[in-house]
Amino acid sequence: MANDSGSTFRAGRTGLIVRIPEAESAVRRWRERLDPSAQAGVPAHVTVIFPFLDESRIDSVVYSALADVLGRHQAFDLRFERCGRLPEVSYLVPEPDTQLRQLTEAVADRWPEAPPYGGRFTEILPHLTIAQGQEDAVLEKIEADLAGRLPFTSRVSSVELLVHDGTKWQERASFALGE
Repeated sequence: MANDSGSTFRAGRTGLIVRIPEAESAVRRWRERLDPSAQAGVPAHVTVIFPFLDESRIDSVVYSALADVLGRHQAFDLRFERCGRLPEVSYLVPEPDTQLRQLTEAVADRWPEAPPYGGRFTEILPHLTIAQGQEDAVLEKIEADLAGRLPFTSRVSSVELLVHDGTKWQERASFALGE
C-alpha cells in the first residue's frame, strides 16, 4: 500500500489487499528497508483498494457488502516472473492480472467514494511493491538479486481489510473469494 502522506500513515486509514506469502522469502529484506508499508507492518501484497473507507465508516453493513462483492469472484492463481519499474519504484508483476483488476473495479464500483489510489491514477496497475523512493542504481541491484528468486506462484483465495492504528497496520477482516 502506498504511503500517500509523504511521511506517516494516518490512524483510521484502511486498505484492501491480497497477501502474497510466497513472495516473503524473496522480497522481505528489500521491503523492510525500502518500502514504508512493510516498515508499518504490511506483508508482501498486491493492493486491491487504497485508501478504502475511513475506519469510522466501516460497520456490519460494509462488512456484509464486502463479503458479498468479493465472494462473487473466484479464487485464482498468480505467477510472478519478473520485476517492473515506475519512477523510483521497483515491483513484482503479477500475471495474469485480470482478476486483480476485476476485484479493484468491483470494490470501486460499489464504493465510488474510494477510488483506487485516491483517484490519483487513471490506470489500475496491479503490482507487489518492493522499494519506493529509490534511485535507478538501487532498483537495478534489487532486480538483479530477485532474478534468481523468480518465478513463483501464489493462490489468491481471500482479500484482507487492513486498518492503521496510528502505529502499525492491523488486519481487521478477511473476505473469502469463491472456490
